[in-house]
Amino acid sequence: MRIDSYMAVNQVYGPNKTRRSPYANAASPRDAVEISDFGNAYQVAKKAAKETEPVREDRVAEIKEQLANGTYNVPLTAVAEKMASQLLG
Repeated sequence: MRIDSYMAVNQVYGPNKTRRSPYANAASPRDAVEISDFGNAYQVAKKAAKETEPVREDRVAEIKEQLANGTYNVPLTAVAEKMASQLLG
């Protein structure tokens, strides 16, 4: 058995001390996270979707049927009132 070969292998697999980067002490800006415009819009949309009421499938089916039959009618005053309330806050 060759002891010198064992010592060489032991040095390779022995414990290694971590070395500090020479740039570690340099004054550098900290890491930062920036969210893209798409990411911001996605977060806003996700929050809005979570806060909305669930879809009333029975009402949707009823309106689809009325549209198919040509009997769906919305009074013009109701449209105007809704538009005015949204514009005025």
